[in-house]
Amino acid sequence: MSLLDRVAACSAFDPDAYLPFRAAGEAVGLLRPAFARRLAAFPDVFVVSADAVDLAPGLDDADARSAAVAAVLPALAAEGTIPALRGEVYPVVTAFAAAPLMVIDRAAVPAFGVRAYGVHVNGYVRRGGELLMWVGRRSLDRQVAPGKFDQMVAGGQPAGLSLRANVIKECAEEAAIPAELAARAVAVGAISYRGALGDGLKRDTLFLFDLEVPEAFTPRNTDGEIAEFMLWPLARVLETVRDTDAFKFNTSLVAIDFLIRHGIIEPDHPEYLPLIAGLHSGDG
Repeated sequence: MSLLDRVAACSAFDPDAYLPFRAAGEAVGLLRPAFARRLAAFPDVFVVSADAVDLAPGLDDADARSAAVAAVLPALAAEGTIPALRGEVYPVVTAFAAAPLMVIDRAAVPAFGVRAYGVHVNGYVRRGGELLMWVGRRSLDRQVAPGKFDQMVAGGQPAGLSLRANVIKECAEEAAIPAELAARAVAVGAISYRGALGDGLKRDTLFLFDLEVPEAFTPRNTDGEIAEFMLWPLARVLETVRDTDAFKFNTSLVAIDFLIRHGIIEPDHPEYLPLIAGLHSGDG
């Protein structure tokens, strides 16, 4: 196997296989034609043509659009067209800094192919001259990637919350990290990808943070998402990402970014430049 296999797993995308989804005339998503045909059953909300899916023109503000789409989603979830609703809404935007045109339940984001954002926190420990990374194993009851390895802390970016506030919230929920320690997390960049994965199209940008924690600190999950935490040498992280698919599809990319930035994957590695390009292959 190759580290580039992990990038390729998040990058399978055929633009001809999707129709644009528009809100207020702005292209905000990409839909599979079969999903578009299903949405045609709700003409008060969606205007479906051979070339695109638009929200009905009478839905002329963000609140009206959000409410109209939210009214349709339970029926789509009940029949299995989209996963069970999560009760957490994501902003629908043309770019991260743009004003939301509406919000939509997290579970429906891939089916509508809208951009999504998240925060991932690499927790690490210094032991002498060595860095070790905290790795979480996802609980077996998770809707996404049960039993896979994950960062110490990771979560989607909901509407109405700053990135820094979300980091502190997720640190508390996923690893029982006190707010004063979580506030020390250092923003180190972002990765993006676009790929047909599972229940739809993932068009994700992940904002990355590094958090050095004291050697005496052990993370403890409080929301049921992580079954256990393990403290690994970076060589083991590298081998696991490279040789297996044991990490959740996108957390492997976050781990690769960390390994590059901390000199574990060096510039003379034959995949170095393709990896860097692949970590920023999305459109977020």
